[in-house]
Amino acid sequence: MDTVKSIVDRATGGESATAAPGGETASKGEFAKPGDFPIESQVDRAVGIQDDMTKKPSPATLQEGDEDFTQYKAAKKLLGKKTIVTGGDSGIGRAAAVMFAMEGADVALVYLPEEQKDAEKSKQLIVQAGGQCLLFPQDIRDEQGCKRVIDSVVQAWGKIDVLVNNASVMYSIPDITDITTEQFDRTIKTNIYGTFFMTRAAVPHIPKGGSIIVTASQVAYAGPPMLVDYSMTKGAQVAMVRCLSNQLLSKGIRVNAVCPGPVWTPLQPAAMSEDQMKEWHNSPAPIGRIGQPSELGPAYVFLASQDASFISGQSIHVNGGAIVAG
Repeated sequence: MDTVKSIVDRATGGESATAAPGGETASKGEFAKPGDFPIESQVDRAVGIQDDMTKKPSPATLQEGDEDFTQYKAAKKLLGKKTIVTGGDSGIGRAAAVMFAMEGADVALVYLPEEQKDAEKSKQLIVQAGGQCLLFPQDIRDEQGCKRVIDSVVQAWGKIDVLVNNASVMYSIPDITDITTEQFDRTIKTNIYGTFFMTRAAVPHIPKGGSIIVTASQVAYAGPPMLVDYSMTKGAQVAMVRCLSNQLLSKGIRVNAVCPGPVWTPLQPAAMSEDQMKEWHNSPAPIGRIGQPSELGPAYVFLASQDASFISGQSIHVNGGAIVAG
């Protein structure tokens, strides 16, 4: 039976994960530019692996025009904060985690065991940015596993200032009769149960001034026909954010959602066939392209910081110009 101490020892690798700030080390050519996203699918896998993608999503470089990248400029808005990011091994979760570290926070990452390779890369980027990093390979469908993660972070750091419920699974199925009960169960239990389990366990350890952020989605409002079960869960997350905000504001804890539009992450290749990926590429956001995770990261920094001290119960739409109600 794992003890909290044994989990913390594994998460830290037995050493203090600190280093001088540095940011990400990948070259510009490693990241996809607008119109340069390859048609690739990992739909034969249970999860998408960012390290195996031909063109990597960018965690901390912002696009400037069609060709240029500029490094995210931090201002130490989260100095000394202790944070948790589920699904922080890749995609939007990695971008939020790396930018948190650049802003002065320490970050604990929660991810599936199959995503260990991506998680190690995220940890490397966090350490290079000057943050401490704990790694927790844990399926968030496991109620007791979520509690052990929270207990371990509290033992290591004493508190949780920011919880980012980012981990989700998605399947692209055009016909509801083809959605299996097994798939439906996994989607509901990861996206709803997992978010609930992590939040319920964390709330007693979040001090006044803390923040909970949920990665919902534009699809909660748009109703894409091939994402019935996924969209259901995202609508539920938006409702949870509103209710929980009303419940926790008296304790000084803010609760908000970020609703991404089309963004280049491992979630897409893992959910779509090559034909579906082609269709997705041909339907960009109104801005004329698909987004990078690094373009979502600043929204998480904003909501986690005191810059957003008067914002709670809201959904921040970072979707490339799509107009949605809500």
